[in-house]
Amino acid sequence: MAIYLPGTAEEEQVTLDELTPREIVTELDKYVVGQKDAKRAVAIALRNRMRRQKLAPEMAEEVIPKNIIMIGPTGVGKTEIARRLAKLANSPFLKVEASKFTEVGYVGRDVESMIRDLVEIAIEMIREEKLEDVADKAELNAEERLLDILLPPTSPRPADSSSGGVVIDASTSLTESSSRTREKLRQQLREGKLDDRTVEIETRERNFPSFEIISNQGVEEMDVNLKDMLPNIFGQRTKKRKMKVNEAFEYLIQEEEQRLIDMEQVTRVAIDRVENSGIIFLDEIDKIAGRESGHGPDVSREGVQRDILPIVEGTTVNTRYGMVRTDHILFIAAGAFHVSKPSDLIPELQGRFPIRVELQSLTMADFVRILTEPKSSLTRQYIALLETEGVKLEFTPDSLEEVARFAFRVNEGTENIGARRLHTIMERVLDEISFEAPEKKGQQFVVDATYVQKMLSEIVKDQDLSRYIL
Repeated sequence: MAIYLPGTAEEEQVTLDELTPREIVTELDKYVVGQKDAKRAVAIALRNRMRRQKLAPEMAEEVIPKNIIMIGPTGVGKTEIARRLAKLANSPFLKVEASKFTEVGYVGRDVESMIRDLVEIAIEMIREEKLEDVADKAELNAEERLLDILLPPTSPRPADSSSGGVVIDASTSLTESSSRTREKLRQQLREGKLDDRTVEIETRERNFPSFEIISNQGVEEMDVNLKDMLPNIFGQRTKKRKMKVNEAFEYLIQEEEQRLIDMEQVTRVAIDRVENSGIIFLDEIDKIAGRESGHGPDVSREGVQRDILPIVEGTTVNTRYGMVRTDHILFIAAGAFHVSKPSDLIPELQGRFPIRVELQSLTMADFVRILTEPKSSLTRQYIALLETEGVKLEFTPDSLEEVARFAFRVNEGTENIGARRLHTIMERVLDEISFEAPEKKGQQFVVDATYVQKMLSEIVKDQDLSRYIL
């Protein structure tokens, strides 16, 4: 999924240019607790990307991105750092598991598919940006079309033969009357008074004849754009549909938006953004670390590394929108590396990830900060959710310390899943309140340490039950 800040690309670029590495770290601190080393590494990588854009073209071509490997257990913020960085930079962002490329036998998924997916994300990003630019015009055009349907334009009355062939010019008064009626209808439309009226509009048929193409290369290798081909083959079919005015208005707005956006320009900008500011997050890189063992599923590991290598190294990938170069895409790899280590990767791939950062396991103090500091912390999320039911929820400081203590203890006693343990604990603590909230409208609930202990005590006492539930 692509994540980006609202606003035009130009506005974002100005803002981003002004951000120093220290300020980038400060921005990341709003969403991710701790992990200073990882934040510094990605901040420098992002700043270097901005510096490169200011170089002469000959020098800029030679500057390659310094890819990063993040080493650390699950749930400590590896993905979140990369995700927030992409949002800050307004960059096309794709998260992909390296292990996906080994799922089906020894072949797995085509590694070039990650670039194709990134291009699709970028096109959707640019399209959304362009939609904001044309939104007002599309709405006005749709409004005019809808008024034409509600009040079809009238033609002047022909000459009256009984008047000796002299034209009785009633067109002026007719136009004025029609104009007044149209403006009255426009006002009613904007006020929503016509929403329940039914109109008949022409809509495009979307259900094309289905057929199957079998290829030994798989669907991902087939870059034929069937959506573009089919209208040319079968013609653009339309049919009349009856719908409410408000539904028709939304449909016409979408049609106008599509008409006003130049998709060729969107594609050009999207490919340029992928090539110069795309970010790919390669998760679970440790799952493919390892050399040939000659038997079993391990056989494919080195093969997958060798497939990924040219993409990271810099190659040209054929997509249905054209050729895309990967030389300046930033790759951030991540893995727990419990069993393997980065040196188990093939030397060529190791050389393409020159920056290594280790993320620390979360402490109890970190858990308290995670519950309170981030803009969209868990406590703020639950308070906002229950507020929709008219229930006021409040957490005391000692309750958050108690939740953090439980999460830390369970992580120590079972698998360490980092901050994700907080989700499990909080759901268990707020189970009764969430269930009864619709019946408790207007009431206030204060969650303190005693309440947390009451909700978790039975589970914590039974070690086996704790393993399953928490």
